[in-house]
Amino acid sequence: MKKIMAALCLLVSLSGTVIAQSTSQKLDELMSAYTQNHEFNGTVLVAKKGKILLEKGYGFQNLQKKRKNTTATLYPIASVTKTFTATLIQKLAEMKQLSLQDKLSKYYPDYPLGDSISIEQLLSHTAGIYNYTNNSDFMFKEATRHASQERMLSLFKDHPLDFRPGKGWNYSNSGYILLGYIIEKVSGMSYEKAVRKYLFTPAGMVNSGFDFAGQPEDKKALGYYSDSGKDYNKLAPLYDSSVVFAAGAIYSSVQDLYKWHQVLQKNQIIKIQTSAKAYTPVKQNYGYGWIIDSVFSRRVVSHSGGIPGYRSNFARIVEDDVCIILLNNTETPGMSIITRNIVAVLYNQPYKLPKVKHVVKLSADILAQYAGSFEVEQQKLVIDFRIENGILIAYPVNGPRSVLAAADETNFFDIEQEAVEISFAKDETGKYNKLKLDIGGIIRTGHRIR
Repeated sequence: MKKIMAALCLLVSLSGTVIAQSTSQKLDELMSAYTQNHEFNGTVLVAKKGKILLEKGYGFQNLQKKRKNTTATLYPIASVTKTFTATLIQKLAEMKQLSLQDKLSKYYPDYPLGDSISIEQLLSHTAGIYNYTNNSDFMFKEATRHASQERMLSLFKDHPLDFRPGKGWNYSNSGYILLGYIIEKVSGMSYEKAVRKYLFTPAGMVNSGFDFAGQPEDKKALGYYSDSGKDYNKLAPLYDSSVVFAAGAIYSSVQDLYKWHQVLQKNQIIKIQTSAKAYTPVKQNYGYGWIIDSVFSRRVVSHSGGIPGYRSNFARIVEDDVCIILLNNTETPGMSIITRNIVAVLYNQPYKLPKVKHVVKLSADILAQYAGSFEVEQQKLVIDFRIENGILIAYPVNGPRSVLAAADETNFFDIEQEAVEISFAKDETGKYNKLKLDIGGIIRTGHRIR
């Protein structure tokens, strides 16, 4: 009897191993396909319930020297930094060193309308403070050089508010810069030292920091961009840490970011009630340093990041102890789509492997049928389609332009983000007045409005 029970236990154990291997193989197949299609070049870590299912580098950290990305490669994580800044603010609030209801005027008495802006509004992007990264002249000419606090404040302090505090939402790196300065005032130490003391050290994050430029070349990924298409071979400029500061200055590895997930998961930095507040949307699915969304009926808390040459995404399904980390050293725009497909693998949902697509040349008469404005019905998003130099260009209102390539006469895809597909169809009038938008398997429909 004991032998039979032992054999059954062994079979159960082996079946669990086979399932885990199968999931790992699917994840590796998915990431390899994205790499081959020039839609991912970096390092990934995927874990569920404390077990790492995939931890692997893809592509090159140094293209010129053919040095490959590894599990230990360091990357700037850009705006994923906001998860650290927000957590530290909440930690200081738990320690009674500040209150989320404190007004900005408490720390900057002469800040315009500072008595109507709270720390909580800075955390949730509801303060209305102008986003300094929209100043293209500064970002193009000065962002690679050190900037003093006075210089940074001058970029947004006297700029009119985008809306009355608490009455709207606008992503603002400026708000997180201010949070970093407030941390320094409250803690009596630099932002970097405070992060190390209260976050990095308790988490055991020994390979994370702020001076990415000063890291040895053989340990870090160089960032690349492309003038057009997916030929990422040009070395990108690196923003100075004083410019991105508490909004985006941290560098890390997938190994260290997994440690960050683990201490958050175990509530070792802040209390579970405090985390719950951070994961609660205030406006536009944004809480305190976290984007809150739902994928396959699972709540995902995440943050993405992007600076020249780099893209990142850090996503967690807290209830199931799932962690997905994507660190990429090219300006590939599709991190959220990749994340969604990884979640699909983990939960046995349908997904598509990316494939190399072939471009068809269409005549000006055919393209002209699609010019005009369409509204995507489920999102109230308006997209203008224009013909420029014989190419169909999509201009989403309040969004970046996308160059479209034709797969056939009615189906198009974004040349930089091929998982974004657009199809046109005729209505009862015989004209192309209907639209289907497919973003990595998420289908939206639309119609012509002019």
